Amino acid sequence: MIKKLTTVAALALFFVLSTQAQGLLGKGLSSDDIVAGLKDALNKGTQKSTEKLSAVDGFFKDAAVKVLFPPEAAKMESALRRAGFGPQVDKAILDINRAAEDAAKSAAPIFINAIKNMSVTDGLNILRGSDTSATAYLRRSTTAQLYAAFLPVIKNSLDKVGASSSWNTVVSLYNKIPFQKRINPDLPAYTTDKALYGVFFYVAVEEKNIRANPAGQADALLKKVFGGL
Repeated sequence: MIKKLTTVAALALFFVLSTQAQGLLGKGLSSDDIVAGLKDALNKGTQKSTEKLSAVDGFFKDAAVKVLFPPEAAKMESALRRAGFGPQVDKAILDINRAAEDAAKSAAPIFINAIKNMSVTDGLNILRGSDTSATAYLRRSTTAQLYAAFLPVIKNSLDKVGASSSWNTVVSLYNKIPFQKRINPDLPAYTTDKALYGVFFYVAVEEKNIRANPAGQADALLKKVFGGL
């Protein structure tokens, strides 16, 4: 499920550097060289991850990141399914995930900008850090920008793919059921939060996996940069 999913080249590079950075520096590669290679790999990796998540079913058919109803709407979902409105609920969930997939396209240029602004110190701290230090760097550097970029896209996407209509339908149906507390969660904000969760989820998963098994992920870029190891 997670094969070739996210920052494969970049995070394999992180692992190699984190364990052998001093050896590299001693073999003719400067800190600038190492971080330049890291940036190049990370650019390619984040592009692959956002392409994966922005593809049709990138969210919807992936149980790890699939966007379901907000927690406060769980009771609404159960009540609607019991009342025979399962198809309407399923349509709303599909449309919400389509909106998340649409918004994921906005992530790549924001990641690229954060990577471009990465300093040598940032890069070496990542290399010497924990098994999710790269993820933490991107989260710190991009979350505010990603949210600002995702939210309007999510709002437009919810309308474009019919999610707003589907959501309004199920909320309206639920609010007509006697003796139920009326609800109407903020769907755009919720979907934006879940879309961002999906993006960073796979960055973290792949970072951990590749640090644990860098040899299984090596590619031509790594061999070129670290051919002297």
